[in-house]
Amino acid sequence: MPMKLDRIDIKILYELQKNGRITNVELAELVNLSPSPCLMRVKKLQAEGYIVGYSAQINIAKLGQTLTVFTEVTLKNHRQIDFARFLAAIEKVDSVVECHLVSGGYDYLLKFVTGGIVEYQTIMERLIDMEVGIDKYFSYVVLKSPIVKSHMPLTSLFQV
Repeated sequence: MPMKLDRIDIKILYELQKNGRITNVELAELVNLSPSPCLMRVKKLQAEGYIVGYSAQINIAKLGQTLTVFTEVTLKNHRQIDFARFLAAIEKVDSVVECHLVSGGYDYLLKFVTGGIVEYQTIMERLIDMEVGIDKYFSYVVLKSPIVKSHMPLTSLFQV
């Protein structure tokens, strides 16, 4: 049975997702706890699987030219084995940074980050040639991303 989170737990998760390198003392101050109980809560949140890791957010534009493409994918067939075959292939494509099974006019929404349009098209042609069940796909090249948030709105989603 998972632990029941209270508003302080949610606030801890909210603050940690914004800054995973925050010190325990700073975190405790932000969530109105003393450092020792704050650390105990963080350790419990980790042990219960609410916190699954910490990572650095990279400014990819500093590294060089990239292309972000959102791709709608429709599969030829809709049996469980068809979805599994498609996902097995997509999981191996490093340039796919997000994959969502969606409702509506297509099956999957993928987010690719590549070195350019030629690389993206090569990946798509390879997937088609592999016959992983793609019926059709539509590509949307990102021109600009004026708003990108790396954190979830936990405090408004889970008001406890």
